[in-house]
Amino acid sequence: MATITWNNLNKLTSFKELKDLKDSVSLAKALSGQAGAKRVEEFSIPMSSSLTYNYAAKKVNRQIIAVFKKIAKEAQLLEKFQALYNGEVINTGEKRMVLHHLTRGQLGNDVIADGKNKRDFYVEQQKAIAAFADKVHSGRITNENGQKYTSVCQIGIGGSDLGPRAMYLALENWAKANGKFKMDAHFISNVDPDDAASVLNSIDISKTIFILVSKSGTTLETLTNESFVKDAIKKAGLDVSKHMIAVTSETSPLAKNPDYMAAFFMDDYIGGRYSSTSAVGGAILSLAFGPDVFASFLKGAAEEDKLATQKDITKNPALMDALIGVYERNILGLPSTAVLPYSQALSRFPAHLQQLDMESNGKSVNRFGKKISYVTGPVIFGEPGTNGQHSFYQLLHQGTNIIPLQFIAFQKNQCGKDITIQGSTSQKKLAANVTAQIIAFACGKDDSNPNKFFAGERPSSLIYGKEVNPQSLGALLAHYENKVMFQGFLWNVNSFDQEGVQLGKVLAKTVLSGEMKGALEAYASLLIK
Repeated sequence: MATITWNNLNKLTSFKELKDLKDSVSLAKALSGQAGAKRVEEFSIPMSSSLTYNYAAKKVNRQIIAVFKKIAKEAQLLEKFQALYNGEVINTGEKRMVLHHLTRGQLGNDVIADGKNKRDFYVEQQKAIAAFADKVHSGRITNENGQKYTSVCQIGIGGSDLGPRAMYLALENWAKANGKFKMDAHFISNVDPDDAASVLNSIDISKTIFILVSKSGTTLETLTNESFVKDAIKKAGLDVSKHMIAVTSETSPLAKNPDYMAAFFMDDYIGGRYSSTSAVGGAILSLAFGPDVFASFLKGAAEEDKLATQKDITKNPALMDALIGVYERNILGLPSTAVLPYSQALSRFPAHLQQLDMESNGKSVNRFGKKISYVTGPVIFGEPGTNGQHSFYQLLHQGTNIIPLQFIAFQKNQCGKDITIQGSTSQKKLAANVTAQIIAFACGKDDSNPNKFFAGERPSSLIYGKEVNPQSLGALLAHYENKVMFQGFLWNVNSFDQEGVQLGKVLAKTVLSGEMKGALEAYASLLIK
């Protein structure tokens, strides 16, 4: 493989060509008539066997895409991905490999670390979780009264909560409709005691398995919530060791703790926000839906990962999405991106993407610690449609900022239930709304009344498929993980550390120690009584 060089985005000769192409595309013209219909058909890339990425309503054309190809080649984006999945130290800040792709398949060479084949290690954890889940579901593992467990509750924060919670909610109705639902799942993340209290009040603790997720076994918020839960278990007259398992590192104090009936392992090579396909997501999803459902989820992610190795960017959806996003951010100057799933199942997916994208690429120095002179990651936000239409779409349509949009939609609902009102089903109304929004944002509406004038030229993409199921969800997750990775390569930032979360933690400990002065002490006095 050719020697890899890591250069800032503005040092790429091909990137400079994009500046001359700014505003060269009118969406209203591009999407009009039969040419528009043909564009919708052509500007489309399969993401897996279950999803398609369509970028016809993005402000790109063949000329811009030709420059994208030059950028991808000059920036060695595919070579950098290859280096990553072959086990090179890509996380320069923490001097670590980045191996979340290995949790769902082998893209390249065997990766050996800590004296182990890491692919074998991740498969071993999947098998151990599957065996444990099967024993719980069959009643071979029971509570202290010989009763089967009916609920599972994950205690974690950040990547130990957002991704697994979003994935669980995405599959809950599908599992119930398809006979795959095994156990109710709940989540405790916020150190606010109202969070834990609310969850504990809503479940039967005696029939619940709690999963403590902490790589180090020292995360303050998680250990505080663990103590809150253990106290509730003891006050209920129950045995803590019959109600708790851990997902942690092999070297953490949780690994061989008698308070846990089982421990499953992760390592330092998978960041929290990339951990849904590791034991972090595997334990709760396997308990909630069964190991076969988790395996299908991994299969969907592996399909998209393989597509992300495609050299032709018109066949590589994550790379195309990444290049368009950088064009919008660095050439068109657009600061935000809205993720708009027209599926209630994906209600928490935008929240997960906020962490995935903003924690990964919210950086102002490059991989070598040098200040960069261009903007990097956008602000990510979103809500399910059609709810968002009655909330913040006013600003999206007629506000002063143009905000790129990413729609996600499906042909079928999960529950198989519907009703016909005024000649159409609810699902058809949902599809009609997302279709209408894409064209409304792109083409706008002329009107002599300024209040009713829509400028249009608001770019959007559409990810669509048949339904939200384990395989399509895995592909969707991997698409965004790979998009963020490619964008980090382009911006020449380290997408796999998160020093930005550390300062607040340190200062919080200072406050709790009582050894504080000045404004920190003054602010603390307002809240700590």
